[in-house]
Parts: sequence; C-alpha cells; structure tokens
Amino acid sequence: LFFFFFFTFSPICSVASAMSSYDPPIHRHSAVVLFLLLLGFSVAAADDVSWTDDSGGLESPGCSNKFQMVKVLNWIDGVKGDFYTGLTAQFGAPVPSDADHSVRLPAAFVDPLDSCSSLSSRFDGHIALSIRGNCAFTEKAKHAEAAGASALLVINDKEDLDEMGCMEKDTSLNVSIPVLMISKSSGDALNKSMVEKKIVELLLYAPKRPVVDLTAGLLLLMAVGTVVVASLWSDLTDPDQANESYSILAKEFSSAGTKKDDPEKEILDISVTGAVFFIVTASIFLLLLFYFMSSWFVWVLTIFFCIGGMQGMHNIITAVILRTCRNLGRKSVNLPLLGTMSVMSLLVNIFCLAFAVFWFVKRHTSYSWVGQDILGICLMITALQVVRLPNIKVATVLLCCAFVYDIFWVFISPLIFHESVMIVVAQGDSSSGESIPMLLRIPRFFDPWGGYDMIGFGDILFPGLLISFASRYDKIKKRVVLNGYFLWLTIGYGIGLLLTYLGLYLMDGHGQPALLYIVPCTLGLAVILGLVRGELKELWNYGIEESESHTLEDPRPAA
Repeated sequence: LFFFFFFTFSPICSVASAMSSYDPPIHRHSAVVLFLLLLGFSVAAADDVSWTDDSGGLESPGCSNKFQMVKVLNWIDGVKGDFYTGLTAQFGAPVPSDADHSVRLPAAFVDPLDSCSSLSSRFDGHIALSIRGNCAFTEKAKHAEAAGASALLVINDKEDLDEMGCMEKDTSLNVSIPVLMISKSSGDALNKSMVEKKIVELLLYAPKRPVVDLTAGLLLLMAVGTVVVASLWSDLTDPDQANESYSILAKEFSSAGTKKDDPEKEILDISVTGAVFFIVTASIFLLLLFYFMSSWFVWVLTIFFCIGGMQGMHNIITAVILRTCRNLGRKSVNLPLLGTMSVMSLLVNIFCLAFAVFWFVKRHTSYSWVGQDILGICLMITALQVVRLPNIKVATVLLCCAFVYDIFWVFISPLIFHESVMIVVAQGDSSSGESIPMLLRIPRFFDPWGGYDMIGFGDILFPGLLISFASRYDKIKKRVVLNGYFLWLTIGYGIGLLLTYLGLYLMDGHGQPALLYIVPCTLGLAVILGLVRGELKELWNYGIEESESHTLEDPRPAA
C-alpha cells in the first residue's frame, strides 16, 4: 500500500512545477501514469443487453423455448418513448424479430393484478400487464389468454429479469400468446402513465444481433495502433535523434554488454520482484474497489484519469509540434506561481486542461466515448514511454503473473465472491451510473441493441511493454523488419485480440480475460522465435546489469 500511495499522491504536490517547464522530463508524469497503469483493467466485454440461456430448466411439449431478449416500444398518448427490455418465457408464442411484423396494441393492467385467477374483464386486442404474485407463470399466461389478451407482460418485483420456466405438472402446455417479463422500474413507469389516465400502447419485437460485429474490428485497430505508435514514438517524433541514440546504444552494448539510456529521460525498468509486486498490488486494489465501490471513489479515479490523460496529451501534442517547428518552444513567459514556461507549452496545457474538463462534465453523454478514448490512448502512449521491460526474463514473469491474474479475477473469482470481481469493478457503481474510465470503448453502431465494445487498459499495456521491448531490440541490433521481433509480435497481438472477441461471441457477450489469448500469442511467439533463431538466452539476459541498477523498486530520479 505504501508503494500504491507513493505513486498515487506524490505528483499532486508537483503539478505546478511540472507545468512550468518548457519540455518537462518524463519522470514528472510517471506517478500518475503508473497509478493508472496499476488500474489497467484487463478485460474485454460488451456493455449491452444480452442473455445467456443457462437455466437447464424443465423442457416439455409447449415449454421448450429459448430465453430471448425483447424490446418493448411504448407510446404515451401517441408520443413514442424509450424502449424497455423484456425476457421471454420458456413457453408461449415467439415474438417477431422485426418491428414491422409486430402490432402496436394498447396495454392495461389485469384484475386481479397477479393474474392468479380468472380475469374480471375481457382483454381482446390488448396487451395484459400483471405483477409477479405467488402463482406459477404458466397459470398467469392461461388466465390472460382465456381473457383474449394478445400478450402478457409480467412485472418483476426487482430490477433483474428472472427466467420464467414451467412446473413439473406442465407436461403438455399450450400457450399461444407471447409471455415476457419486464423489470420493476419499467412496470412502475407504465403504471404511472396509466394512473394519470394516459393511453399506453406497446409494440414487442426481438431484434437479432449481427453475426459479425464490425465495431469490434475498430476497437482492435485502436488497440494495435496504440501499441505500434507507442513503440515507434521516438522514431515518429524525432527520427534523427532516435537513430543516433540507437547507434550509440548498439556500440555500448557490443563493447560493454550493457546499455545506458538517455540521461534526460527517466525510464523505469521493471524488475522480476517489481513485476510480482505490481500484480499483487493490483489485486489488492481490485478487491478494495470491489468491496468499497461508491460514486465518490469512482470520481477520484476519474479525476486521476483526467490528470494522466491531460499530461499524456500534452506530451504528445508538444512532441508533434516540435517535430515540425522546433523554434516554437523558444519563446517563454514568466507567470506567477508557475514560473518561466514556454508560450507553446502554456497554450497546449490550457487546451489539454479544457479538453479534460469538458470530457469530465460530459462523461455521461452518448458521445463521451470519443474523449475517453483520446485521453486513454494519450495516457497509454505516455505510459509505454515511462515504463519498460529490460528483457524477456522480466517479460515472462510479468505477463505470466498477469495471465493468472486475469483468468482468476474474471473466471475463478465468482466461485469465491459469487461474482466476477473484474467485471463488477469494470462496470462501476450501478447506483450512481458512474463507471471507471480505464478502458477503451466504442458504440456498437450496427447492433440494434446498442451498447459498447470495451477493452481494458491492461490488455493494451501489458503486451505493449513486450512489443516496445521488441522494437528497441530490433533497432539496436539493426534488424530488418522480417528478421526482427516487432512485426511478428504485433501480428501475434492482433491475433490474440481476434481470439478474444471470438471468445466473447461464443460466450454470448460474457466478459473475457483477454490476456488468456494475448499472452500466448505474444510472449509465447517471442519465446518460440528466440528458440528457433538461437537468441533466447540473449533475449532472456539482455541488459541484465543495467536493469538491476535502475529498477522499478527505486523510482526516485538520480540527484
């Protein structure tokens, strides 16, 4: 916890001084970056309405339907409102998959309200609404059908949608109307309109999901692109200096067997001990979030995300500007409290601050995913400049620990905590609608159910550390593209993400531990290539002397 709080709160006291320099050393941003790296949740999921049919309930003639999600469109006095979500029963008629093939009908509550006995009036041409009550669902359906109802909507006594199955006595059931359940809040909204003497009309249909999720491909490109840009950042922003640095490193490595980094950049090499401690600390903090998740906690994390994203965006914008116009950074101004800083850096900081504040204020809007992804990508590119893997030995320890960490907190934790800890934390505080922003997300544009495809920062940062190492190694060894490691590990990372989304599809949207697929496709590929080329020993011990003298356990910059 000392490690966690040190890296979390130490930058707050130096924000003003960090903003006051012309080209702030990267270590001034490392605390916020490492803190958010610690929170880089490693889970891929689809944030949408979905249902996995795992009831294994009693099946009999007339009671063998698959549970299916249904959209309940509503009109109040002719004005269309938002749709409600329902779940079909294991019995009853199917719901049309196209709204054009369904019929808009008036709705009314039954009498008695629980539909556990014969209804007092006819419901011809109406959709019947019933509360849950104590009798069997099949009994409710029979009474509604006998009264002439076109469909039956059962209002649950909670927000969850329960599976409406059959009883053992229902050996030959014949219900010819659709039967579905809606949540308590949906029923309360309909009841409120009816109490106010408004006309309520409903239309039921169950749209099918597209077989191929194209937005997942866009998310994959965003993830791979982030890793590639971060790995090649120095070549993209200052190729001349990068080539000179790699040439010097190559000479030093060949002569002394070690490598020394640019002294102006504070780089944090992860050690074996640091890798294990990193995963253990991440697990502890994940549990703290699981047990003490609240809106204020999420707000604090969101503010840290904004600070880290703002600093990352400042680094990227200034680097791009100086790439083309080096003289822009020469003019400076003296400001109270902040001291002397370049005009360019001041303007960029103001822009980044305005961008982060705007996103924070608008984070609940439908377009907030754009700002979140921009801040997240800037943050991750900066993180991959600050933290690095010195060799394959440390990479193996870190990624193997992350591999176990991911699988445990997604798949195994429900056996202990009765819920998937990783998925619950990634979903945020349901009571306030706040969610932790440490993930990339993109709307499912082509899915009638909407929702988002998401990927946690950890699924980008952990393999990104390895791919960045491969890029540095290829440069220092002067490898051509096909004979190096960077290209093949990047392709392996893309394949790992494809396998992740294939698993997401096959498991009906259940959150996937992406590192389960990514680690074998990246680290496994690196080890295999090293063995085939006879370079595994060199990769394993690469830069071992230098990495031991400057590791993550001692993050303080030299005096």
